Amino acid sequence: MKGSIVGGYLAPHPPHLVYGENPPQNEPRSQGGWEPLRWAYEKARASLEALKPDVLLVHSPHWMTQVGHHFLGVPHLSGKSVDPIFPNLFRYSFELDVDVELAEACCEEARDAGLVAKMMRNPNFRVDYGTITTLHMIRPQWDIPIVGVSANNSPYYLNTKEGLQEMDLLGKATRRAIERTGRRAVLLASNTLSHWHFHEEPELPEDMTREHPERFDGYKWDVRVIDMLRRGEVDEYFKLQPQFIEEAFAEVKSGAFTWMFAAMGYPNIPGELHGYGTVIGTGNAVMEWNLVEAGLADAPAKAAA
Repeated sequence: MKGSIVGGYLAPHPPHLVYGENPPQNEPRSQGGWEPLRWAYEKARASLEALKPDVLLVHSPHWMTQVGHHFLGVPHLSGKSVDPIFPNLFRYSFELDVDVELAEACCEEARDAGLVAKMMRNPNFRVDYGTITTLHMIRPQWDIPIVGVSANNSPYYLNTKEGLQEMDLLGKATRRAIERTGRRAVLLASNTLSHWHFHEEPELPEDMTREHPERFDGYKWDVRVIDMLRRGEVDEYFKLQPQFIEEAFAEVKSGAFTWMFAAMGYPNIPGELHGYGTVIGTGNAVMEWNLVEAGLADAPAKAAA
C-alpha cells in the first residue's frame, strides 16, 4: 500500500514548555508558566490522535551535522537529554522507538536526490533536546515510532537560498520514502519563528510577568507570517521567507519548515493556529496543516467492530 503524509505541524521546541509541564521524565520542577503555548500543544495532541499516524518524523535544528543529513538508525534509544543552555530547566530521561526501515528509506532517497546522507548507528546516542521537546509536547505518551532528522546547517555555511534548496530536495525525498514504505506519517517542523531573545533569564524562570517579545519588529513579523499561513497563502509566504529570516532572525532558516512543506507538496491550504507565545522573547507558534481535512490524504481506517 502506498504511504502518505496526513499532516504537518509547526512544533517549536523551547525546553521551558516541558519544564512548565513537570512530567516525571524531567528532573527540574516548576510552578508552571508559558500556559498559552502548552495549551496550544494540548489542542495539537487531540488532532494528532485523530490522524492515527504510524510514525512521527521530526527535523530539529539542535541535532547539527554539517557533513550531510543524518537519520536516527537505532531501533530503540534511551538516555538523558540535557539542554546545554538551560540545564537548570531540562534534564530529561527519554526512551523512544525509531522506525529504522523508514529512516533508511529516507536516507536512500536523499542520496538518490544528490544529497549527502548518513544513518546514525550509535546505540548510545544522546538525542538532542529539540527533538525530545517537540516529541514530548506533541505526544507525551511516546507510543508512536519516530524518525529523527538532523539539521545539516547548510543555510548557515552556504547561504540561505542554497541551503533551503537542499531542504526542498530533502523534503521531496522524505515524501518518496514515506510513499514507498506504506507509512501513514505526520511531519514535525521543530522551529521557532522570530528568534531574538533575552540574554539573561529572571531569577524565577517561570515568572510570566517577565515574558514578552524581545523585539517589536520580530513580533510584527511573526504576526504577519502567521496571518499569511492562516489564510493559506503558502506560495506568498515562501517568497517572503528569506526576508523574514533576515529581519526576524527566524529559526526557520535551519530548514525544518521548508523540509515539511516540500514533503507535503507546498499545499496552499490554511494552517490552523493552535496558539502563539513567547519564550525568553522568541516567537513560537503551534500550527497544523491537516491534509486529511483538506482532502489531500485519506482518513484513518475505522477499527473493526
